[in-house]
Amino acid sequence: MPPQHGKRTFKDIGYKMNITVLFTGKTSFKYLKEGLEIYEERLKHYISFRKIELPDIRNSSSISQEQVKEKEGDIILEHIKPGDTVVLLDQRGKKLTSEGFAKELEKKILSGTKNLIFVIGGAYGFSEAVYQRAGSMLSLSDMTFSHQMVRLILLEQIYRAFTILKREPYHHP
Repeated sequence: MPPQHGKRTFKDIGYKMNITVLFTGKTSFKYLKEGLEIYEERLKHYISFRKIELPDIRNSSSISQEQVKEKEGDIILEHIKPGDTVVLLDQRGKKLTSEGFAKELEKKILSGTKNLIFVIGGAYGFSEAVYQRAGSMLSLSDMTFSHQMVRLILLEQIYRAFTILKREPYHHP
């Protein structure tokens, strides 16, 4: 069915957007690794998706928290290109329902966003340079989660967003 009044909808277009999740440090726990693999595989049915695991900062215990943030920030920024849309996972970010998050993803797809990068920082947050580069910030909850758990929660929410947009039965409001 063609879109009404010339307005494009999510179902009218192909998914030309790429989603990347960048995070600092290894995923240590087997259950989290398995969960990430499950949602990575599921996401491939909807969109071009990849995750990039950035190395931990060596000898971080011998430098200040600010220096750790700066070094992590430099590594993060090396993976971001000028045209990329960057969303930081940050406690001060916008809080959305799952439906609201799906709508935000849909807006990005419909607006022609090519590369959407979600960034999960280290334990101390982000450097000022990373904050300056970001287009927006997202908070998953008022609660605090480990950075490793945030990875899995984010991937599940991205998957859930696509099932909402496709009106598939995974999401039960």
